[in-house]
Amino acid sequence: MANLVIVESPAKANTIKSYLGSNYKVIASKGHIRDLPKSTLGIDIENGFEPHYINIRGKGDVIKELKREAKSANKIFLATDPDREGEAISWHIANELGIPADRACRVTFNEITQSAVKEAIKNPRRINEDLVNSQQARRILDRLVGFKLSEVLWKNLKSGLSGGRVQSVAARIVTEREEEIRAFVPQEYWTIEAGLTNADGEKISAKFYGDGKGKIKLSSEEEATWINNSIKAGEFKVKDVRHAVKYKQPAPPFTTSTLQQEASRQLGYQSQRIMKVAQELYDGLNLGAQYGGVQGLITYMRTDSTRVSAVAQESCAAFIKEKYGEQFLPKAQRSFKTNASAQDAHEAIRPSNVYITPKSIRKMLSSEQYRLYKLIWERFIASQMESAVLDTVSVEIENNGYIFKTGGYVIKSKGYLTIYDYVSDDAQDNENEERNLASLPNIKKGEILSATDVETNQHFTEPPARYTEASLIKFLEENGIGRPSTYAPIISIIISREYVKRDGKSLVATPLGEITTNFMRQHFPDIIDYEFTASMEDKLDSIENKENTIYGVISEFYTGFAASLDAVSKGEGKVEINLPQEESDVLCDRCGSKMVFKNGRFGKFLACPKYPECKCTKAIDKNGIVAEPEDKTPNLAGFKCEVCGGDMVIRNGRYGSFYACINYPTCTFTKQKVTEMGVNCPKCNSKILARHGKGKMLFYSCEKYPECDFSTWDMPLNEKCPDCGELLYYRKSRKSVICKGKNCSYKRDEEMTVIE
Repeated sequence: MANLVIVESPAKANTIKSYLGSNYKVIASKGHIRDLPKSTLGIDIENGFEPHYINIRGKGDVIKELKREAKSANKIFLATDPDREGEAISWHIANELGIPADRACRVTFNEITQSAVKEAIKNPRRINEDLVNSQQARRILDRLVGFKLSEVLWKNLKSGLSGGRVQSVAARIVTEREEEIRAFVPQEYWTIEAGLTNADGEKISAKFYGDGKGKIKLSSEEEATWINNSIKAGEFKVKDVRHAVKYKQPAPPFTTSTLQQEASRQLGYQSQRIMKVAQELYDGLNLGAQYGGVQGLITYMRTDSTRVSAVAQESCAAFIKEKYGEQFLPKAQRSFKTNASAQDAHEAIRPSNVYITPKSIRKMLSSEQYRLYKLIWERFIASQMESAVLDTVSVEIENNGYIFKTGGYVIKSKGYLTIYDYVSDDAQDNENEERNLASLPNIKKGEILSATDVETNQHFTEPPARYTEASLIKFLEENGIGRPSTYAPIISIIISREYVKRDGKSLVATPLGEITTNFMRQHFPDIIDYEFTASMEDKLDSIENKENTIYGVISEFYTGFAASLDAVSKGEGKVEINLPQEESDVLCDRCGSKMVFKNGRFGKFLACPKYPECKCTKAIDKNGIVAEPEDKTPNLAGFKCEVCGGDMVIRNGRYGSFYACINYPTCTFTKQKVTEMGVNCPKCNSKILARHGKGKMLFYSCEKYPECDFSTWDMPLNEKCPDCGELLYYRKSRKSVICKGKNCSYKRDEEMTVIE
């Protein structure tokens, strides 16, 4: 009997299968198999917040396969992702398969390489129930807030709205930035820049700084003109020249947050897209025989740590020495400070094998995979290299008591800048006078410089910039809101719920988002409070560390939350929402009005603004294209109604197509649409008909049904079994032809076209 390894994704299953050989069978659960029900709360508040889990709809076949393979397996290894969510998935699978809690069946690996996978299989452990409890607490808390909050928003604001614990905070962040921008009052300021030359005619540009007492901010044209007139009467004299050596340190390897920020900034990818591609790199790709077939290219991509294992550092050092030379290695191996709130469960995101360079496997990767892998690879290699060395010079020039400054640098030793240059947001925001300036000419203290021109320029302060995905993720991380695995879903949810929209790369609060945020600030201030949300994350983390229990954390939170819910229910009624309508250029076919965009169950559509007087609507596809007017010509069936004699037409219903009288609703006669199969019933020799069942699925039955009870989901064929002579059937789900004869196991693989 083979050993069974259960992972989350089919891609990962293929990778691991190639490492373990024929004694192991690897199958995928395709994510969670159990969860809270969608349509009900699923939590017994009165009984210690006990969750009620059910099998996820659509996972029936997966669960059957897991149970079937587990029955015949020698050993079972649960190898879901190495985080809380993965631990919970393994826990659900273990419960479903009846694996005892004390059995060592859980294996984890930070990177999907042959050595890491085989080492993990050798050292299984028990499922970590503290990790599971931490995930359960988060799931219960999010369900309580989401379910109860959505009920309140539906009742008091508008039907269809939904709220969430962390998503509501993210919507508030974007909304408050929009309020800051609207409230911003520009402040005038002036700058003075002098164009100077030395005795050799070499040009120098210097900016006004202040005087001997310090920096002076010029707030008006009068102040700028006064200083300009003063320096015209004096001369520019070099007051001080300072030379220094500056060591520029490399950035640490990526965490989930910094990867999303940098990939958004450099590659222009959205956070969901970044994580999808990173998952593909982690799960493994076929790199051909040169690299041993399928390989996982990066370590686990959901992490908040900058830690790197000693083995990885040693391998990287050997690569740098071989590729670039020993002078590019730092004197001591680097270590980077990890955020105090980080869980540090996994290493930083790095290449699994530094010798697999982006250039060498470019042809095996998609464009997105190559660009993201290149970013991760270069950042990691650079983080382990020597610092860059810059020769800098800072110059102070005095004129009539006023100080002008300039500076520059030259790169003495490139170090890590050989392959990767990183500019932080802070460096981009600050006016670094040295950054983009060429090296200055040789200037001596006391030297007199000649002015070629002096420019005074008016400026106005700019409002704070709108958040991008990168800057919002940075804010969430810095304030302890959410965790690495949640940043991308948070942004996706607030956009899909239309609390926030994209404007180029910027995130902009919508009127709906602002109204909802204001309602939340008034009635649920704790839910959208930054510090409160961050403290909840710490409490959820404390469950993992055995410092708290699910009941302790949830009950403490729910006491205050329930009081807020009760206060809102006793309020003075519904808040009226008057959202501005988004007008289109499409004219209504019936009244000629400009149609407006609306949101329905299936997304956006166009509607007449004169509803309910005019009920004309138009569909919009996923690309924003308006559908052509529907052809109202009836699709005649070719026979008459048995009740009124009118024409019968073919219509589409929730369970497929059917026949109906053209005079509906005056005449309500309908008839099920059937198709003759050209096969006789094995019970009574009547005709077999194809009918539409529930969910638009086809089933096949005798034309005398229900007098003759023969029916089947499999398509009967006009063919007999070569083994037993019984009727053969085509099973669409398995793409095979089977015999249903007693004690007959005839089967052959075949794909056919099924009558629709």
